[in-house]
Amino acid sequence: MNRPSPVVRLRVPTDEDAFAWHRIFDDPDVMEFHGGKPAELSVYEELTARQRRHDAEYGFCFWTMLDEQDDVIGFTGAQPWPHAWGPKGEIEIGWRLGRAYWGKGYVTTAAWSTLDRLRTAGVTSVVAMVNSRNERSIAVTTRLGMTLSERFTSPNSQQVGHCYRLDL
Repeated sequence: MNRPSPVVRLRVPTDEDAFAWHRIFDDPDVMEFHGGKPAELSVYEELTARQRRHDAEYGFCFWTMLDEQDDVIGFTGAQPWPHAWGPKGEIEIGWRLGRAYWGKGYVTTAAWSTLDRLRTAGVTSVVAMVNSRNERSIAVTTRLGMTLSERFTSPNSQQVGHCYRLDL
């Protein structure tokens, strides 16, 4: 079944978006593959500030996703891989969406827009680091044409993950 792509707009995160992200991600289903419990507001305040720096420095970041009514529904975008383990020096594409917006095509639509923006910024390849049990995110990587390149164990959670790659 083909359905039209939803309207989704991306913007550089604002200070206020930290509060919105905190509110819409305050859900065990959303956080299942991100530590299992909601994060403190300070985590999102730091994350939105870091993304503003990334946008200024690299021309890309994890952008705030807005729906047709300009409501904050999540984020998608890219950043340099932030950990000492894994694909050091590579650009990670990622997304997180409020539970009320799952299954409507927002992430895939926004991820396609992200890939276009990354090409424009001169990025030649991306990775997506996905928990091996996260079927929804794995499906997005498939729709984007990404391929599984390696399996890994997260040193923090000891969860098995997948590293997907895509040449741009």
